Amino acid sequence: MARSSSLSIRVVEGRALPAKDVSGSSDPYCLVKVDDEVVARTATVWRSLSPFWGEEYTVHLPQDFHHLAFYVLDQDTVGHDDIIGKISLSKEAITADPRGIDSWINLSHVDPDAEVQGEVCLAVQVLDDAGGRCLRCHIRQARDLAPRDISGTSDPFARVFWGSQSSETSIIKKTRFPHWDEVLELRAAPGAVAPLRVELWDWDMVGKNDFLGMVEFSPQTLLQRPPNGWFHLLPFPTAAEDAGGSLGALRVKVRLTEDRVLPSEYYRPLAELLEGSVWGPVEEDMASPLALLEELSSGDCGRDLATRLVKLFLGRGLAGNFLDYVTRRELARTADPNVLFRSNSLASKSMEQFMKLVGMHYLHEVLRPIISRVFEEKKYMELDPCKMDLSRARRISFKGVPSEEQVRETSLGLLTGYLGPIVDAIVGSVGRCPLALRLAFKQLRRRVEERFPGAGHEDVKYLAISGFLFLRFFAPAILTPKLFDLRDQHADPQTSRSLLLLAKAVQSIGNLGQQLGQGKELWMAPLHPFLLQSVARVRDFLDQLVDVDEGEETGSPTRALVPPSETVREGYLLKRREEQGGLTPRFAFKKRYFWLSGDSLAYAKSPEGQARVSLAVRRIRAVERVDEGAFQLPHVMQVVTGDEAGAQRTTYLQCKPPAAAARTPRSPWGTGATRWTPTPRPRPCTGSCSWAGTSSG
Repeated sequence: MARSSSLSIRVVEGRALPAKDVSGSSDPYCLVKVDDEVVARTATVWRSLSPFWGEEYTVHLPQDFHHLAFYVLDQDTVGHDDIIGKISLSKEAITADPRGIDSWINLSHVDPDAEVQGEVCLAVQVLDDAGGRCLRCHIRQARDLAPRDISGTSDPFARVFWGSQSSETSIIKKTRFPHWDEVLELRAAPGAVAPLRVELWDWDMVGKNDFLGMVEFSPQTLLQRPPNGWFHLLPFPTAAEDAGGSLGALRVKVRLTEDRVLPSEYYRPLAELLEGSVWGPVEEDMASPLALLEELSSGDCGRDLATRLVKLFLGRGLAGNFLDYVTRRELARTADPNVLFRSNSLASKSMEQFMKLVGMHYLHEVLRPIISRVFEEKKYMELDPCKMDLSRARRISFKGVPSEEQVRETSLGLLTGYLGPIVDAIVGSVGRCPLALRLAFKQLRRRVEERFPGAGHEDVKYLAISGFLFLRFFAPAILTPKLFDLRDQHADPQTSRSLLLLAKAVQSIGNLGQQLGQGKELWMAPLHPFLLQSVARVRDFLDQLVDVDEGEETGSPTRALVPPSETVREGYLLKRREEQGGLTPRFAFKKRYFWLSGDSLAYAKSPEGQARVSLAVRRIRAVERVDEGAFQLPHVMQVVTGDEAGAQRTTYLQCKPPAAAARTPRSPWGTGATRWTPTPRPRPCTGSCSWAGTSSG
């Protein structure tokens, strides 16, 4: 039995942040730390005091984590990034409500002396002799200390206090993983007892030393259970005061999940029970396991349930049957076709998660070129007269300040110039749409036609599919491309407004133009002729999309979602193999060109190299981050593979930071205090490790 602990984190948005730039605004981003270890970084939202991030992370944790912190910083092109404030949540606060935390929390001021990280290893003895009482503190080493110097390291030394006595270790230069192996002795009168405090400091030649952390032990602990081992460093006991809203607030969602994972055979009866549900008639299905799960789940729990069920049935080759089952349940209790699949039911959430799992590569192929154009060209587009900024619109090549009509006409031309390629890409993508997705849509259309037959419901069969594909897939990806991995950064305010207009237009096309002119946004009327012309093309596209042979099963194994021959990523990495005798220095890493495909991780000396070494994906047992102290190198991960006989081999890879963190911001408490690694300090591999900390769309 294995124990699993994970944090589901969503950084939603901020409000009323203070302005840090001379323009009267800020460029905020958020760092997420677990026990002072950076596990995630949001993208930067440019020129905003009320940023929206909407980014989600799942972080797999060690069992004994203590606290979670969110830091909001203002990114600066030159100099240090400005710290705005932080939120600290203890493990106890997170677990107080089983549903987790979902609220606005005011930011607090940041005290540099409270920003500590790492651990210290020591052993303590209290001895009585003829001369009195003696305390022997063996300070062995420390690891993962905060970098306080501009070099990204520190010059640490330890200082020990016991009663009125104190002593110090030597200074070890330029390291965050010091090894002292020194024994400090402190003496006191016979029978005297006092608490022990061990402080770690960064030595500075000029100015005062920087605090790195401390540990403290009571007299009772010293006498009854003398400390011996690794201890988490703590800040000085200063309370983090709420700034009363003067620093703004952050809305976050956090939920801690702690599971005991049993061997797979223990779950087989449950899996078979769930599988059996999809074959029964939905009209009488009021007490089946799936029906009960749907009734008991709501909100984020409902989305998590849908995700897990889709993965379960997809892995067993029954995704099509599962989606058909939840679709039939939804149709059976829907009397009005106008509200079909509009709620967040299990059917809607399951189809949405299925599209993301199966169709993300397809989405990127269709939308990435046009989205990239919008980001790169940065054209000013606006149709709403209430939001027009005529001074900014001067850049559209008019002489002098343009009129509203001129801005509207030019914006209309720009919008149709982007919408045209978007519609062309979508309606021309039938052949690129994954077979599993096309079969699911064909089954969906058949069920809708059975439930709402007749000429009066002719549009329902189209709206059922376009409601998912356009309203829940294409339009959200256009609106927030960062959340769908189409871009590394969020859009600036001007580009974000352009994307919003494009997403509204695509949403109207997905609604087959039925609500045009009926809403409050009558200023969209100039686009209506183009949208209505696109509706007929979309109908033809949906007809072609479901014109597919049903001979192949919808729910192929999950690994088939990425074709074996398709290269997902490629580029240079540094690698080395595990060797007998332990880890070797960093110069043992060799530069190799890697290809990651649906079935293998291969590498050669160069992109043209023919002698490739290949690691089968199906034989990869674990992928985990390696502590920086192992090789004195950042961003190292270990890939553990197994063969038919059960023997395991480990390959070490050094990776570059993610693109979103290509420019490492400097923190106010020391350069290099942030690390762009997806998981906390790794545990020993047990064969059940997995990728962790990835941002979901």
